[in-house]
Amino acid sequence: MADDKFNDLPLEWVRAFEAAGRLGSFTAAAQETGLTQAAISQRIGYLERRLAYKLFLRKPRGVALTVDGEAWLPYVSSGLNTIGQSSAQLFGLRRTQITIAASASMIQHWLTPRLVNHNKPLQLTFSTMVVEADFKQQTADVEVRYGTGQWANRTCTPLFAEQLTPLVSPALLASVKHWQQLPKLAVSGPRLGWHDWAQFTGDAANPMSLYRFDSQTCALAAAQQGLGVVLASLPLAQQALKSGELVELSQQRLISAAGPWLTAPKEQLSQLDWQQLSDLFCR
Repeated sequence: MADDKFNDLPLEWVRAFEAAGRLGSFTAAAQETGLTQAAISQRIGYLERRLAYKLFLRKPRGVALTVDGEAWLPYVSSGLNTIGQSSAQLFGLRRTQITIAASASMIQHWLTPRLVNHNKPLQLTFSTMVVEADFKQQTADVEVRYGTGQWANRTCTPLFAEQLTPLVSPALLASVKHWQQLPKLAVSGPRLGWHDWAQFTGDAANPMSLYRFDSQTCALAAAQQGLGVVLASLPLAQQALKSGELVELSQQRLISAAGPWLTAPKEQLSQLDWQQLSDLFCR
């Protein structure tokens, strides 16, 4: 069994030792902690008597760590730092307002539909960014980025697994015998396109698309208007499918290694705030 003298060491004693050892001065430790020099000295004295080891050498012009004190200091500093970081993450001041930057398609078809049952006292501000956004110019707390989740110094959680398949309006589908005869709608951006679909399915290569759009939202709207077939992101097309405005043309799914991720600079949000956003949007 561990020696009882190490149990329940008062944290204020340990903090006094760490500050004095790190700064090399009882006076400096007192200034940093807002205590008096006498209080620092008293707490360290209590700690030394409890441990039965001298941690400092008292000199006429200051103090110096003993060999034992110098050996212990890195462990104490690391432990206090861990306590501080975890406390801030778990119990720090909760945010009441968070700004989220995302494409118009992500905001309209994925994020806002999940706010229907949102009843938390958290104000969310949405900022629309274009497909080729320069992320360095963004000032939002949270960004929805498209990729594989490999962004340095950012916390990342996937929103959904990307799956693509051809969709068309029922009226346009009824006008032809084979849907491959219909015009194809192209979408600019990072998602896989018709060429990838042809390679995946073995379908004949498609001629150049008559219409090209810079967002899934615009392409889905064009497909609903009967302008052609869109290779759509299934998670983003659920509303159009449920309403019957669009129908699926194939049971095959083009799976992409990349997808949308909820991201934020590390330590931008508390762990509880991040968990709340993840629970709200990552499902």
